[in-house]
Parts: sequence; C-alpha cells; structure tokens
Amino acid sequence: MNRLFVYLKDYKKETILGPLFKLLEASFELFVPLVVASMIDVGIKTGDTGYIIRMCLVLISLGVIGLVCSITAQYFAAKAAVGFVKKIRHALFRHIQSLSYTELDTLGTSTMITRMTSDVNQVQNGTNLTLRLLLRSPFVVFGAMIMAFTIDWQAALVFVVTIPLLSIVVFGIMLVSIPLYRKVQSRLDRLLGITRENLTGVRVLRAFCKENEEIAEFETRNEDLTGVQKFVGRISALMNPVTYLIINFAVIALIWTGAIRVEAGILTQGMVVALYNYMSQILVELIKMANLIINITKAVACGNRIAAVFDITSSQEQTSVSPETKKDAPLVEFRDVSLQYKNAGEDSLSGLNFTAAAGETIGVIGGTGSGKSSLVRLIPRFYDATRGAVLVQGADVRDYPLDELRGMIGIVPQKSVLFQGTVRENMKWGNPDATDDEIWDALASAQAQEVVESKEGGLDFVIEQGGRNLSGGQRQRLTIARALVRRPRILILDDSSSALDFATDAALRKAIRELPYSPTVFLVSQRASSIQYADRIIVLDDGCPVGIGTHEELLESCGVYREIYNSQFRKEDA
Repeated sequence: MNRLFVYLKDYKKETILGPLFKLLEASFELFVPLVVASMIDVGIKTGDTGYIIRMCLVLISLGVIGLVCSITAQYFAAKAAVGFVKKIRHALFRHIQSLSYTELDTLGTSTMITRMTSDVNQVQNGTNLTLRLLLRSPFVVFGAMIMAFTIDWQAALVFVVTIPLLSIVVFGIMLVSIPLYRKVQSRLDRLLGITRENLTGVRVLRAFCKENEEIAEFETRNEDLTGVQKFVGRISALMNPVTYLIINFAVIALIWTGAIRVEAGILTQGMVVALYNYMSQILVELIKMANLIINITKAVACGNRIAAVFDITSSQEQTSVSPETKKDAPLVEFRDVSLQYKNAGEDSLSGLNFTAAAGETIGVIGGTGSGKSSLVRLIPRFYDATRGAVLVQGADVRDYPLDELRGMIGIVPQKSVLFQGTVRENMKWGNPDATDDEIWDALASAQAQEVVESKEGGLDFVIEQGGRNLSGGQRQRLTIARALVRRPRILILDDSSSALDFATDAALRKAIRELPYSPTVFLVSQRASSIQYADRIIVLDDGCPVGIGTHEELLESCGVYREIYNSQFRKEDA
C-alpha cells in the first residue's frame, strides 16, 4: 500500500488543507457547549433577553464558520482522493498493458477488472475519509475531555473512565470485523468471476439450456457473499447499542455527580449541560473513528491487492536498441523451438525447425490443442520460447524492441475483436496514418468492401462494442482488413476465416497472394482446403511437428495430414 502514496505527491497542498480545515471546524465545535453554558447561567438565569439573542448569534456564527470549514475540507479531500485514484488507474492500466501474455493469463480478466474498479473505488473512499476524519475524531475526543477538565476536574473523571471503556468496545468490534471484511472482498471476487463468465458466455448457456444451473450456481455464490456480509453486519451492529448503553450510564453518572456539585454550589446548571454536550461529542466521534478505521482497513487491503499487481513484472525482458539483421537470412526461422506455458506440466510445442522466406505462405494445421496458435504467437513474441530461438531477418525476436517487431507483423487472432467506433477508426488501429484509399484497398483484399459499402455511412458506420451489430463473418473480414492496412511484412491469420464460406475463403486467399508488397503469410487453419495451396505446410500433433512439406508430399508421407484431409474430403476425390 505504501508504494501507492507516490501518486499522492501532486496533491500535497490538498492533503494538508483538507485535515487543517477539518480541525478548524472541530475547534469551533468545541466552543459550542461553553456558549450554551453561558447562555443558561447568565441569560436565562437573569432573564437577559438581549444576552440570549447575542449568544444565539454567536452560535449561528460558529455554525456558519464550521460549515464553511467543513465544505472547504470536503473539497480538498475529494480533490486529493479523486486525483490520487485517477493516477493509480492510469498507472495500473499502463502496467497491465506492459505485462506479457504469461502474466495476463496468470492474473485473469476478472481479477484485473476487480482491481481497476471495486478495489480502486475502495481506496478512493478510504483516502477521502482519512483526510477528513483521521485527525478530527481524536482531536475532538481529547479536546472535549480537556475542556471538561477546565470546567470541573472531579466531574471530568467520568470521562476518564468512559473513554477507555468506549474505546475497548469500539476497537474490539473493529478488530473482529476487519478479517471478516477481507473475506467479504474475496467472496466478491468469486461472484464477479462467475458473473463475467455468465455474461460473456450467455449465448452458449442458452444454446445448451444451462440457464437454471448457472442461476443456481450464481445464487449459491451470492448467498455465500450475503451470509458473510450479514455475519459481519451483525457484529458491527453491536457497536451502537453497546456504546449507547455505556454512554447513557456515563451520562447518569455525570448528571448525578453534577447535581451533587450544583447543590453544593461548585457547579452551575450550564456547566453540567456543557459536560453532557462534551460527553455526546465524544460518543459520536468514537463511533466515527471506528467506522473510519474499518474503512481504512478495507482501503489498505484493497490497496495491497492493487500494489500486488504492480509487483508483478513482465517475464519478458525488453530492449530499446534495434538488432543487426541479415539481408540474406530467411525472414522467419524457428531453431529447435520448444514452448511450455507457465505452471504447465509439459511442453505445448517441441522440436520446431523450419524457415520461411519473404513472400512465402506457410500453412499450419493439426488437431484441436496441437499447438497451432502457440506456434504463431511466438513470432510477435506474445510468449517467449522456453528453448531454442525464433529469428526474424536473422535476429532473435528477443533482441527486437517490441514496437519495432510487432510493427512488422499483422495479426488476425482467432477471436475477432472490434472496438466501439467507426469502421475508419477501427481500420486505423492497423495504421494511424492510413488514408481512405488505403483503407478501401485493404477492405477489398479482405473481401469486406461490399460489407462496408452496404452499411449506412460507409467508413463512418459505427460499430458497436465487440462488433455486436455485425455477423461473425463480417467481423472476421474487418479484422483481416485491419491487419492488411498496416501492409505488414509478416501476416498471421490464426484460424481467422472459420466463419467464412468456402467461396469467400478462396477469394480471400487469392487476394492475399496477389498483394503487391508480398508478405510472408502464416495461415493457421483446421481446413485442409484453406492451406493446401501453401508453399509449405507444417503438420502438428500434440505440439510436435510430424510433417513439413507441400500438400502432395504430405499426402504421401504424413499419416496425420492424410487423416485430416480424408476426414474433410471424400476418399475417392482424395
């Protein structure tokens, strides 16, 4: 948590002025019982109406000044808290973007969203309350006790007994509640995780008629969270009745002592009222203090969870110096490459050796889970090879600055992801400086020109979040066009035409072969028809290359490829 305070350094003025104005408000509040005592002992006792009116005006003045101080303190505290978490959010988002796929896989999406939203909001609330109340409540408690001693030290001994008793009750309940609030936060994480899964997979749930099962699972998790919240709520609810019980006994003792001393002529009625008011102020502030500490504890716990994300560093070392490349080297080369994902029991890829020259098309095929996507993810360095090396233009990809390496590569992932905005804005993700003509050329190559022309506004057609207002095939073609706008030297199509019909798929592959800048294409597919015309085909089986060659060569020499091909085409045609 301490490391987060660096983001508060730009708000030093606010962090000083907020508590300062709150102390000023508390100071004026401590004078109120003395004014009331004077009003009773002088104005009411002597029937001096003018004096009573003057004291009323003094009370109003103290109230107005206190209100102004309170509003000012709230303004500075809110400004500091909001600015503080704004910087944390920016830094946290920037840090998450710097992590490699390995760390992102380990953290999980629901965890990162919780850190960015719920945890950050809790830190903001805790910061705001701390700046306003952390100094004010102890100041009022001890100030009220000191003021009581200035009135009458013997009567003030009631305060000496009451304050420790109240503190034991308040802070005892607080200490029991703090671990339970941590449990609440962990249960909330689990609930958010299952909620995210249900919302993102709602179509799958309905397709398999799993709504009732998931509703039951959600209700179980929700009941679990609710049960913990109720339990901690019951414990926290003890605070008010127990503290009021103590304070009422203290008031009885105070009035009894005060009555005796008034009868003896040592105290006045106004002084007893002032002592009673100070006792009430102490009660209110101690309850505020307990709630504050609970909020601070929750904020610190959430801050530690945020700091834990900052403590995660990328497993990929980055450089800012471009490596020396070899003009006569293959554009892409795999040298005895193996890959094992973090916490995996065995290699996902092993023994990969092949080269790809400029302009070549490399097909990658294999069964589900054979490592096809893992292979192409090594080229843009989404993951680092566990053993061996992946080279681009004769230089290890680990020696390239990431921006430079990925600037040469156009990637179309398995899942088509489009962002809310116009078609033009989405296309410029590939190249921010692309002209409309270049965008239309890319759309034509991706067989998406008719899709955009049919939409109202053309390039200004607004795509909804996630591309909800487009079909699966339309999304795939637009994501391919986005990659082509970059005019990449290496184009990776990771099973990105699965939603296209065979005619569109064939036209797309033909258009890519005819691109004037002749990129090296890595075409991942489970369709033999999509990769059979590639210059070379890599056949994977359980992460191992079992065949590399042309379509005709593999039909003769590779049983796995022959089995895939025969399963998709009639054997007599094969």
